[in-house]
Amino acid sequence: MTGKDLSIALELKARLSETVRLVDFMIFGSRARGDCDADSDMDVFLEVESLDRSVKRSIRNIVWATGYEYSIYISPLIFSRDEIEQSPVRSSPIVRNIFSEGIRV
Repeated sequence: MTGKDLSIALELKARLSETVRLVDFMIFGSRARGDCDADSDMDVFLEVESLDRSVKRSIRNIVWATGYEYSIYISPLIFSRDEIEQSPVRSSPIVRNIFSEGIRV
């Protein structure tokens, strides 16, 4: 991950933390691996304490505004703590991949 990507991720995390209780925040995909190009999106894994429509809408608005400000498309993957700890989601290939290759911010 580049220094610029890390800076954007830290800014996004700070903004989200003002609104939601973050449990985990990771960057994954091409930007985490370092094989992205200028037009690649930033894939972000977000685990929050609790999740409903209102929280999800707030997260998406913050993600969009941050991406707009930095001219990057940020693609969030959002889960609640309960989904990660108690549901089959934890065993899904994408979540296993994120946990093994993602970069915790």
